[in-house]
Amino acid sequence: MTEEAIFAGFGGQGILSMGMILAYAGMIENKEVCWMPSYGPEMRGGTANATTIVSDTLISSPIISRYDTVVALNQPSVDKFEEKIKPNGTIIYDASNILRPPTRKDINIYGVAGSETAIKLKNIRVLNMIILGSFIAARKTVKPESIYDALKKVLPERYHHLLPVNQKAFEEGMALI
Repeated sequence: MTEEAIFAGFGGQGILSMGMILAYAGMIENKEVCWMPSYGPEMRGGTANATTIVSDTLISSPIISRYDTVVALNQPSVDKFEEKIKPNGTIIYDASNILRPPTRKDINIYGVAGSETAIKLKNIRVLNMIILGSFIAARKTVKPESIYDALKKVLPERYHHLLPVNQKAFEEGMALI
């Protein structure tokens, strides 16, 4: 099993964290991983994406041009990456923020009410964990327990009091698929 995914959106949405948490979860499961972030010079609001590869075998290159899965949190990301999904691949997008949903017929398309769910949880900052939950439910790349363990490693200790709300958001995201 090899999962080549890209997480894309605006800076400040937790895009890089999603990819990093997935990579750590893969390491916890003794898989080969690669995490490659890319972002503009802006602190918040600029483009951000993270390519994450999780595999049972050695990863030959971190540079890929076609993805198994695209996770898009804004319209520019859907527009840019929809055509870069392999046939029979998957796109997961925040349906709350996308005006023109993906239209390809040869991929799996999941529009997730991520922002609406985050508002329901009274914390828009957990949007990334909701979408990551949807990703894991759809793709089953790693076990949910590995995501929880990875979150403890990625989230600085001073924010560990936020682990329960992030776990709840992740579970809500899984339920949306």
